[in-house]
Amino acid sequence: MSTLVVVGIQWGDEGKGKVVDLLAREADIIARFQGGSNAGHTLVVGGKKTIVRLIPSGVLHDDKVCVIGNGVVVDPQVLIEELDTLQQQGRLLDPALLKISETAHVIMPYHQAIDVARERLRGEGRLGTTGRGIGPAYEDKMARVGIRFVDFLDDQVFQEQLSRNLQEKNLYLGEILKEQALDYTQIFDSYRRFRDRLAPHVTNASRYLHQEIVKGRKVLFEGAQGTMLDVDHGTYPYVTSSNTVSGAVCSGAGIAPQHIHGVIGISKAYTTRVGSGPFPTELFGPEGEKLRRDGGEFGTVTGRPRRCGWLDAVVARTAVRLNGVTSLALTKIDVLSGLPTVRICTGYAYQGQQYDEVPASVHVIDRITPVYEDLPGWSEPLSDIRSLDALPLNARRYVERVEQLVNVPIKMVSVGAGREETILIRPTFF
Repeated sequence: MSTLVVVGIQWGDEGKGKVVDLLAREADIIARFQGGSNAGHTLVVGGKKTIVRLIPSGVLHDDKVCVIGNGVVVDPQVLIEELDTLQQQGRLLDPALLKISETAHVIMPYHQAIDVARERLRGEGRLGTTGRGIGPAYEDKMARVGIRFVDFLDDQVFQEQLSRNLQEKNLYLGEILKEQALDYTQIFDSYRRFRDRLAPHVTNASRYLHQEIVKGRKVLFEGAQGTMLDVDHGTYPYVTSSNTVSGAVCSGAGIAPQHIHGVIGISKAYTTRVGSGPFPTELFGPEGEKLRRDGGEFGTVTGRPRRCGWLDAVVARTAVRLNGVTSLALTKIDVLSGLPTVRICTGYAYQGQQYDEVPASVHVIDRITPVYEDLPGWSEPLSDIRSLDALPLNARRYVERVEQLVNVPIKMVSVGAGREETILIRPTFF
């Protein structure tokens, strides 16, 4: 097995960054296949925290090639800021270590302006977008008016596309959204500087990945957000604007299906989500506050407090099926320490009907009653534990019960934020 896909199986923020960072030790290439800079991955190595938003989470290992696939929408200013920070730390000094797909789409200032204005106009019906232009950029991609890096690098093509798009967007901003028009010259000049800085990294990433996989090189594919935020399979419309499931690797990185050899799903030992939308196991009392406080549950990019609740095995089972998950990583089990009882949602009930997977209708999800299984808690801290057998009995039973409920082997249990604070139960990669 030479390729592995890492996906979140909840609403994002499951700890994918830490897992990718761990697995990247054995990989040659780490590739991001969807999303944008609206989601961040937090890496803690040697007590030092690093946040990456567009560059893959394996960047803290020496000599790993990081690839930004065509399925990612790229804010060039954010990418340059991230690259500057990493290069100050001695990372990615060789341009060959960062590759950007020539067919990845570029986020423009009008995407961000539209995103923010729409959310303002929605009022109480807002979706919880970060306002970073992700959705409008994907809209333009599907409308076939987006600007790709290959177009961005060509002065004449870029001028023509920017002029055409800005004429339409300014009309929409002014007449519909009641916002100020944007200036063509200011955008063109600033983006030309971005282009010059990023040009050495732009390449045919799809062909590169194919060639390296055929050679037997080990490739780790990293997504953003989680399965329940997938635009097709999540809790629509409270979702992101891209496909977050493992199948999106084929379109978002440009590789053939037979080159996906394994999928590891990441799940917290409890559940969180950011922004609006249904959340069946959400906690509103002191237990939820404990999870938020002890788990540091605040958005990596936005700082927004995350909504917290019990582990939802219905969500996990649905995501396991959708992604073809072959193994599971359970994160943040240490946050549950100190709770006398821990609960797992094993099913949903609604109007006399039982559900063992997530219903398609958010109207139904909003009104379901979670069916819980209670397990005894534990009080011991877990951060120094490095084997499953050393876990407190009740914590070990909790891990085993999760494994039974989702019917997928757990290969990794995270007991803290640091890279080393991890229990490896089975071989983790190839």
